[in-house]
Amino acid sequence: MSHEVFNRVAEAYDAARPGYPGDLYDALADLSSVPLAGATVADVGAGTGISTRGLLDRGARVVAVDPGERMLARLVARTHSPRAVVGDGNALPLRSGSADLVCYAQAWHWLRPEESIQEALRVVRPGGAVAAWWNTLDLGAGSAGWLVAHEMRLAESCPGYWGPALPEWHMPPIAAVMAEAGLGVREAWVHWTREVGVDDFLLDLRSHSYVAAMEGDAVDRLVARLRAGLAEVFPGGRLRVPMRVYLAVAPRADG
Repeated sequence: MSHEVFNRVAEAYDAARPGYPGDLYDALADLSSVPLAGATVADVGAGTGISTRGLLDRGARVVAVDPGERMLARLVARTHSPRAVVGDGNALPLRSGSADLVCYAQAWHWLRPEESIQEALRVVRPGGAVAAWWNTLDLGAGSAGWLVAHEMRLAESCPGYWGPALPEWHMPPIAAVMAEAGLGVREAWVHWTREVGVDDFLLDLRSHSYVAAMEGDAVDRLVARLRAGLAEVFPGGRLRVPMRVYLAVAPRADG
C-alpha cells in the first residue's frame, strides 16, 4: 500500500523532499568501514533517487530498488546512467553477496522487519554492511519554537500524523532488529540546517504518507492553515529549518 500512496505524490516527493547533508555520507563510510567510492550499493526504497544521487556523487555504483514504478520513473528521468529495478525490499531481486552496502534511506519502516534484514544480509557480501537513515525535524534545537508550533498545528489537523510533536513518536527500531539478527550496531545523529522556501516546505509536506492519504480538499485546507502560521514568522517566505539525520549501521559479523 505504501508504494501506491507515494506513486500518487511522486512529483511532489521529487520536487520538494530534502536531500541529505554531506556529513551523513561521511558518517556512513566511517561507521561501515566501506569507502563509498567504487562500492556497490543497493539503495532499497530508493523512491525518486534522492539518496541514489547522493551515493553516485560520491563514486558508488548504485542499484536503486523500489516497488513504485512511478517513483522509479522520476529517478530514471533525473539521474545520470541509473540502474533501477522494480522490487520489494522483503524479497530483493538481487544476487546473494552482490553488494558492499545495503541501504535504506527513509524507507526501512515500510518493510517487514525480520524478513528485510535477512534479505539484506543475503545480498551484502563479507566485509560489507547494512545501513539505514532518516531525515527528521530537530524540535530540540534552540531556534525551533516556530517549528514546534507548526508541528502541533499539523498534528491537530491531520488524523494520521506521526512525527516528533507526539510524545510517543520514535525513530523506526531498526537498531533493535539488527541486534536481534546478531549484528553489532553503530549509531549516529547528524545535525544540519535546511534552507527552503515556504512553497517547497509545504509541497514536501504533501508527499508525506499521512498527508497524502487524506481525502478530497482536506489537504488544501490543511496547507492553507499551515501557510498562514508560517507567514506570521517568515513574512519573506524563506525558512531555516533545523534538521537531524538518524543513522544506524551494522557491519556483517563475518566481515
